[in-house]
Amino acid sequence: MPRTSQPGRSVSSRLLDVLFAFRPGHSRLTLADLTRETGLPHATVRRLALELVGAGALKRAPDGAFNVGIRLWQLGTLAPPSVPLRTAALPFMDDLHTALRQHVQLAVLEGTEAVLVERLPAGNAVDDMSRLGGRLPLHCSGVGKVLLAHAGPELMEQVVAQGLTAYTEHTVTDPARLLEQLDECRETGVAVVLQETTPGADSVATRVLDDEGKVVAALSVVVSAGSVDLRTLRPAVVASGLAVSRRLGWHPSAGVEEAQSDRSR
Repeated sequence: MPRTSQPGRSVSSRLLDVLFAFRPGHSRLTLADLTRETGLPHATVRRLALELVGAGALKRAPDGAFNVGIRLWQLGTLAPPSVPLRTAALPFMDDLHTALRQHVQLAVLEGTEAVLVERLPAGNAVDDMSRLGGRLPLHCSGVGKVLLAHAGPELMEQVVAQGLTAYTEHTVTDPARLLEQLDECRETGVAVVLQETTPGADSVATRVLDDEGKVVAALSVVVSAGSVDLRTLRPAVVASGLAVSRRLGWHPSAGVEEAQSDRSR
């Protein structure tokens, strides 16, 4: 959403407005786009954008449009948990992708959404709303339910307060039913979603743990609805999640760390 310009704001905050205007689906922006997205004056946006080009944070195309520059991309690759997590997960994601020929994705929690930090698409698989760097709702995606289940009740309350949007006719929008699913997910470490986010797409997701037994990510496989008995996918997905967890230093003796907040509701 465009921001409203506020007098007295620092230069650095305005630079960040320009940078954060770039996001999945908006990776190539003109000066007019940046002005609209940031709510800053056109002259200010032009000056800041050219400064960022000079620093290598943005790159300007011959037609005048801007893209993220290589130096900013290099900086972004250093952000935890994406580097160690992706490095640990990719070999096992690749195995799942090769064996199943379906979408395989890895997500982390950010605010009230799940962000995909890695995704291996399958060209002939079901079309869904996911994309690398994209965001998925917590209440109705496989990875989202895993992450939500292992967060504190405060996050659940926040998600419910924002409204449980019905993306399809199968989306669970009843908070009580969602709580039951999350309780089961905490018990089993698995979430199964049937056409809740995208019509025609089912998913099986599991948790990824760090060396302290904390859930730091969720791993899922997305398949065409009804094309596969999802029970047959669970062992492979869970085994991959455990393998990634071990690469991150987790040991079965560490168990699974509960959210810091009391889970009683």
